[in-house]
Amino acid sequence: MNELAQALIGDSYAAKPAHIVEGLSDDLVHKKIPNTPHTIYEELWHIAFWQQVTLDWVQGIETPFPDKPSDGFPSELETASETWDQLCKRFLQTAEQAAASARDTRRLDEPIRCPSRPGSPVRIMSVRDQLISLASHNAYHLGRIVVLRQLNQAWPPASGGYSW
Repeated sequence: MNELAQALIGDSYAAKPAHIVEGLSDDLVHKKIPNTPHTIYEELWHIAFWQQVTLDWVQGIETPFPDKPSDGFPSELETASETWDQLCKRFLQTAEQAAASARDTRRLDEPIRCPSRPGSPVRIMSVRDQLISLASHNAYHLGRIVVLRQLNQAWPPASGGYSW
């Protein structure tokens, strides 16, 4: 597995994403913590949202960039319609698809169209650059999930995680 795929699904920079989201109850993932903007559920939904957008772009589907930041987080209806287990499954499946794209070295330098924020021109970037951007984005939000788990005394997970 190359380093880019490792960053998407492995333990390249921290605990594996699958470990970071494991073993959490519905109550905990929906628990609002004072002075934090999002729940664990909302953070993972946001990651899965952008992961799917990236996969669309890599496949030549010009899924539009959200009009506003809140559009990249779940509504109450979206939260109610997908359980934590379903969300984890969706996240892990699309992470595997992104890692498969990272392992497809024939396409990594292929240019793709990536819609930008409203009012900005479409960006052209390589599949590799978009996947690097996704891996960085995921690392940021998975780190937030780890902090939320720590604040709830739910870290490390049973499969292990770094405590530094």
